[in-house]
Amino acid sequence: MPAKSMKLYWKKNLQYLAILLGIWFLASFGMGILFVDELNAFRMGGFKLGFWFAQQGSIYVFVILIFVYVYLMNRLDKSFEVDEK
Repeated sequence: MPAKSMKLYWKKNLQYLAILLGIWFLASFGMGILFVDELNAFRMGGFKLGFWFAQQGSIYVFVILIFVYVYLMNRLDKSFEVDEK
């Protein structure tokens, strides 16, 4: 892989990581700690939504983000022709 192409590949990879980690931060810290009082006005499964995000929701979001990252990286690998065939 040419050096210019490799730099573009890693730049795109870091963009994906920054966006996904930002989403994870908002789901775990933001919704579980910062916005807990506003979210507690709603209920999910009998629990206040802020509590639910702090205990369960952020874990679900993290697992979903793992699958999204795998999908995005497989697509990126194919576009730069570095995928496993």
